[in-house]
Amino acid sequence: MATAAEILQALKVIIDPDLRQDIVSLGFVKNLAIEGGLVKFDIELTTPACPVKDRFREQAVAAVSALPGVETVEVNMTAQRRVQKQPTLELDNIGAIIAVSSCKGGVGKSTVAALLARALQREGLSVGLLDADVHGPSVPTLFNVHHPEVMSIGEQILPVEVDGLRTMSLGYMLGERPAVMRGPMVSGYVMQLLGQTEWGALDYLIIDLPPGTGDIQLTLTQRVALDGAVIVTTPQQLALVDVARGILMFERLNVPVLGVIENMAFFNCDGCGKTHHPFGDGSRALKDRFGLETLARLPILPGMHTAATRDAGAHLPEFTELADRLHRAVGMRRAARGPQPQVKTDQAFVSILWPDGSEDRIPNRTLRASCACALCVDEYSGEKKLDPETIPDDIHAEEVQYLGHYAVAIAWNDGHTSGIFSWDHLRRVAGRAAAGDCGCGRAWKE
Repeated sequence: MATAAEILQALKVIIDPDLRQDIVSLGFVKNLAIEGGLVKFDIELTTPACPVKDRFREQAVAAVSALPGVETVEVNMTAQRRVQKQPTLELDNIGAIIAVSSCKGGVGKSTVAALLARALQREGLSVGLLDADVHGPSVPTLFNVHHPEVMSIGEQILPVEVDGLRTMSLGYMLGERPAVMRGPMVSGYVMQLLGQTEWGALDYLIIDLPPGTGDIQLTLTQRVALDGAVIVTTPQQLALVDVARGILMFERLNVPVLGVIENMAFFNCDGCGKTHHPFGDGSRALKDRFGLETLARLPILPGMHTAATRDAGAHLPEFTELADRLHRAVGMRRAARGPQPQVKTDQAFVSILWPDGSEDRIPNRTLRASCACALCVDEYSGEKKLDPETIPDDIHAEEVQYLGHYAVAIAWNDGHTSGIFSWDHLRRVAGRAAAGDCGCGRAWKE
């Protein structure tokens, strides 16, 4: 009969495609038991909605069945449990909680949140949607559910189920009346809706946050262990200016930003057959500027104003791809990651010590001149708005903040605080600086 060591060695052939390590080294294999010819074990994934779950099961059964003496293999697929911040909230049975945010109103955040929930539901997952926008609740309109009878059992509120999707919104109770209340009261209502709704067992709970970076966002992130946030924006300059604020807010509150959703990015013209980008083609700018993956680029289409049925958004492959990328992003964030670069600053240089032991030193003036934020680069033309001659001679970093595993935010002593520098950006600037291109006396071209 095969030994435990032989079984674990056989399972090392199974490689997680995102984490690029075998499932044994990642610690996914749990509770291995050998009972005669029967081998039983758990594979604990980072998320219950792992897109390669079935493949892992099949590979595990095949690998262990090939060992001598093994007659039956039982594989139980499980997932890591969320870590609760606030034990008084009844959220133990929720696999992952994702916040959908925007720092500018009117970018389609609520619509995207609702259609994302539907896309996850179509994968056979149990999904809930909480409308946390107390002053402007959108869920009743998006799901065409007005004045429903909200039921309760004891102190628990029952969610309003719309074609299999569990939803809750203060708008269900208020109807057309405005929510006239101050900040602390608003946050209290949101926490009550979240914690006292009988969500049941969910794979995902999507929270549609109000726009901005106010009391509700602060309270939620402090009291709830969010698995991550996605930021919805449009590629127009006014919206992109605020994306940096949202990223900084979540990272300062230790909430990983999983990526950016670029909404209303383009439309295909029926007349000329061409693809048009009315707000500019911002996908590359988002990646370069913030170091974050663009989870989806969504078109302008009629019919994206309702999520009342299970198949809402099913005609858009972008939402299927978005759901898949969300699974992977959550899994990668939950898994242990390798060492990240370290940044040191002084009066002359910003130094980056890379995980392989190499080091780059970038002159402060050079790095400040390379800033690609919306205040320093024109969103439409790509031309520099920052005049290098206005950069003080004594420019230096006053604060460096790590943004997950993808970038750093640097606050400079000239008062500029919206600069986000991805690791790729820092490598490019360091290479050019080493080649003698300081970027200080002419427009910086990426």
